[in-house]
Amino acid sequence: MRPIATLSFDLEALSKAMQLTENEVRAYFTDGRRVSFVIERRISREVMLGQLASTEGAPFDLVAEDGTKWEVRSLTRQGMYFCPSYMVGSGRVFEEKGFLQKLEGIDGYLIAHVDEFPNIEVWRVSSNTVLSWYRSGRLGTSTKISAVKALDLLVHGA
Repeated sequence: MRPIATLSFDLEALSKAMQLTENEVRAYFTDGRRVSFVIERRISREVMLGQLASTEGAPFDLVAEDGTKWEVRSLTRQGMYFCPSYMVGSGRVFEEKGFLQKLEGIDGYLIAHVDEFPNIEVWRVSSNTVLSWYRSGRLGTSTKISAVKALDLLVHGA
């Protein structure tokens, strides 16, 4: 697979506008929880030419101009996950039924490799591919995978 787009940011301009050091800006933009708001909007407008979901509680993040529904995920140095967000975090558990329902409700994932900031590659992976990875054991038991594993899957499909 190859990335479908690269989102570029002007680190120096952001540093000046935000009145933060470049290292502080880099730390912010490589934290998947913080940068997701920005990344979802850039992908929606520049890559998928679509619209954001009408609410934060929707089972997908954006609808492309062709009507397909996509979930946006950040790939960080800690890795990433494919299960629904409500299954991730302290005290939360993976539930296969909810994960499979998630896959049925979306066309796939748009994965932003935020560790590469200020040039963030975006990958598109179909739900069918994710399901195949899961069924073959490549995503482990909870769908949380390391950055190394995620990049291997994205680049080689293995």
